[in-house]
Amino acid sequence: MSDRMKERIRDAVPVAALILLVLVIAAYEPGFVRPSNLLAVTADTMTLFLMASGATMVIMLGSIDLSIQAIASMTSCIVAAMLPDWGPMAIPIALAAGAGAGLFSGLVVNRLRIPSFIATLAVGGVVTSIAFWASDTRSIYISAEDNAAMLGWASGQLFGLDSEIVVGLLSLIVLSIILSLTRFGRLVRAVGSQEPAVIASGIDVDRVKLAAFVISGFMAGLAGLVMAARLGSGSPTLANEFLLPAIACVIVGGTAITGGVGSIWKTFVGALIVAVVRIGMTFVGVTVLAQQIVFGVVLVIAVAVTMDRSKVATVK
Repeated sequence: MSDRMKERIRDAVPVAALILLVLVIAAYEPGFVRPSNLLAVTADTMTLFLMASGATMVIMLGSIDLSIQAIASMTSCIVAAMLPDWGPMAIPIALAAGAGAGLFSGLVVNRLRIPSFIATLAVGGVVTSIAFWASDTRSIYISAEDNAAMLGWASGQLFGLDSEIVVGLLSLIVLSIILSLTRFGRLVRAVGSQEPAVIASGIDVDRVKLAAFVISGFMAGLAGLVMAARLGSGSPTLANEFLLPAIACVIVGGTAITGGVGSIWKTFVGALIVAVVRIGMTFVGVTVLAQQIVFGVVLVIAVAVTMDRSKVATVK
């Protein structure tokens, strides 16, 4: 079997798994496949996809970002706290804070040469402290008037669809274009595949990594804004349960944890798979705590299937 055929099969497996899962749940609950219900599931999935889409860039480098859930929570607190006094300016400030957290992670990785999982774990702790400070250690309610006037693009209707779907699809298109049609996207794949060769060619690898972490922070911040708009509040613990499912989205979709292989489209499919699995577990009565166990098992299996062991001489 040719390499191209193997790649096509590998790309088709997540889509086939998604279709199979939908059919299984439809057999248990026929109403699940109603168009209105499928659209509702897609809307519910978009915050998770937004968080995972930025992390895809970092994982394709062969790194990882463990601060995304903390960044999402922080931006929800910032926008909720600032909306009454700052109005619409609270939105770009919150997004800038998310991008700034990603920038901080990238600088720690590049300048101090600290592994990304340690650097982003530490940055996540810093960001969580900022979220608690911004919210005064409590949830901050967003008034219905402020939500409708300034966050309607994330919680209302656009073009006849839930706003979350439109925001998610626009993000999917923009990030896919960046990853597939730009020099930066090609360099992300190259660094993830053969970083020493890219360095030897004279390319500034640190700049590529820095940009990927900034994008990851920005998208996590955007996810936090959408969550705050949907729930009508910001909280320093708003996205605490999202880290494991978000990483699972990326890996289950077919992006290799070892880098070089992946796409935003695959992460979108992975997010839908995670959402459908969560719904299936809810139907059969699996608790939220037990669902985390299932996501952990799914993540281990997905990593075992997708990782390129030729890049890992010794597993430590």
